[in-house]
Amino acid sequence: MSFDMYRQIIIDHSRKPKNFGTLKQPDGVAERNNPLCGDRISISYRTDKAKKKLQEVKFDGAGCSIARAAASILTEKTTGKSFQDLKKYSDDDFIKDMGVPITPARRKCALLALETLRQAAHAEPKKNN
Repeated sequence: MSFDMYRQIIIDHSRKPKNFGTLKQPDGVAERNNPLCGDRISISYRTDKAKKKLQEVKFDGAGCSIARAAASILTEKTTGKSFQDLKKYSDDDFIKDMGVPITPARRKCALLALETLRQAAHAEPKKNN
């Protein structure tokens, strides 16, 4: 993949992120930040309780283009996935799914959203009576 293609994927997701915003009445939410660079991401999700799958995933926050693009890509890759799938989804799997090379120096930026989603989903979704 050319450097220009890499830049375009990151720029597109950073400038026009998918699933940006917050969910009203989410089943789970978490926020994390990277104090070294100032990136801050909040993830909220809603589940399909019958299927135990992520029905909708949104993110909010501010950060570098890598952090915002990664959060956007993550919401697309994890919507429809089960909590079991999420537990098996490794850092390397996500970096590969981003489809762009990530340097070791930017890896923390790229993984911030995934770490936040894991935190939000740590406990299975609350049951509404």
